Amino acid sequence: MNEIDERDQVCKIGQRLYQKNFVAAHEGNLSIRLSENEILCTPTLRCKGDLDPDELCVVNLDGQVVRGATKPTSEIKLHLAVYRHRPDVNAVVHSHAPHATAFAVAREPVPNCVLAEPDLFLGEIAIAPYATPGSQQFADSITPFVNQTNAILLANHGVVTYGKSLEEA
Repeated sequence: MNEIDERDQVCKIGQRLYQKNFVAAHEGNLSIRLSENEILCTPTLRCKGDLDPDELCVVNLDGQVVRGATKPTSEIKLHLAVYRHRPDVNAVVHSHAPHATAFAVAREPVPNCVLAEPDLFLGEIAIAPYATPGSQQFADSITPFVNQTNAILLANHGVVTYGKSLEEA
């Protein structure tokens, strides 16, 4: 896919997350790897159900804006932590899906062997310790788990998932 298609895909997945109530208001964020050093991400303070491809921005692996007039998501450091540790990952989704968030707030693991799909597609789901969202500590809280799973509950916050594509994430 080219960058135009990737921008459309981010908006489409953002709308789907919003329609399924996995994000509300300005919460949640998405990103996709465009190249080795460029990440397309959602802007801060925008409803994911209402995104326009032109308002997405491109940052480098240091989080500096390369292209775009909007400010990147306040949680871009979280996404960059995944990309730095997992070169096989091309997309990251952070949401506040109600059931995942409930487990994150309770700081309880998602039980295994209840439904086959989570076990097959996600495996063990880690729980990162609480840190202030948007901070470097928040991003660092997931690094012990990034290579062990494709889904991490963020204590008292939500969930981050990642994969080879936005669909997979």
